[in-house]
Amino acid sequence: MREYRTLATAKDQWGSIFVLEDAEQRILAFGEHDEQSKLLKATPHIPKHTYLRAMLLALLFGQPRSVMVLGLGGGVLIHALRQFDAAIRITAIELRPAVIELCKRYFRLPLSKKLTLIEADALHYLAQSQHKRVDMLFCDLFDSEGIAAGALSTAFLQRCQQQLKADGVLILNCWKEHSRDAELLAKLQALFPSVYACLTGSGNWVVFATAKALPAGQVELKRQAMALSQKLGFDLQLSLNRFAEWQNVHF
Repeated sequence: MREYRTLATAKDQWGSIFVLEDAEQRILAFGEHDEQSKLLKATPHIPKHTYLRAMLLALLFGQPRSVMVLGLGGGVLIHALRQFDAAIRITAIELRPAVIELCKRYFRLPLSKKLTLIEADALHYLAQSQHKRVDMLFCDLFDSEGIAAGALSTAFLQRCQQQLKADGVLILNCWKEHSRDAELLAKLQALFPSVYACLTGSGNWVVFATAKALPAGQVELKRQAMALSQKLGFDLQLSLNRFAEWQNVHF
């Protein structure tokens, strides 16, 4: 069992935040036995958590010029997107100012003119957003209790769709129990012609909703995934094996 030392702690109105580390990795935690983010020190662009690897399958739909990330965490997704293409314009929305500061200080957040950090409640921000539409919207809104309240509501999903360009992609990180959520699937299908999903080995259900359809052939999809794996620096095949159109069944 790994032993971690505490690098930093913070407390705000939403609870406690911990930064832990050992020789190889650094962890952002919102509670005991919680791992909100895990950064590999030697390779910060390679996600340790399988749900983040699965979320990056979104890049199979095309090369984005602009991305919005809801929920900053330890910034590992931003590291991976920067590895893929340093020119992507990224806007990250984070509720907790302490998370932003800890991410900057301890998680090597790749700060540049191409990265905009906004301290805001993501649900409220999208409701009032004057932000330009983006190519991809990554939604990873979790707190110590689970998925943030309202993050899968019809109103929120509609706002996500409005924030995307016509062929944009919405990526939602959910729990595996949502694979049986016919109501959530129906909400997404009312907004997006194509809905895909991936069940990860860590108990997450990652959803991809878009107006774009991927190539029908598995051979072509596998070829594209291999090319994407090379750019990202890690193998996507395991995630791709669990990726398919989401019908009204669970995997």
